[in-house]
Amino acid sequence: MAKNSNTIQVSGTVTMIINSLKAKVLLENGMEVIGIVGGKVRLYHLQLLPGDKVTVELSTYDLTKGRIIARN
Repeated sequence: MAKNSNTIQVSGTVTMIINSLKAKVLLENGMEVIGIVGGKVRLYHLQLLPGDKVTVELSTYDLTKGRIIARN
């Protein structure tokens, strides 16, 4: 199956760790979203800390939640 292209990739900063797989992320445009760890970050068990720069993939249907796909 093909991957949906209905996503938006934005950069942000981790503000708070909720648990090992969720974090609050402050985006560049000022919005705060809940990011769920996914992709290579989850595969390689990368630790997220407050202040880390991350790339978040948002769905066009729900802009309050996203997938953390990279730690920059």
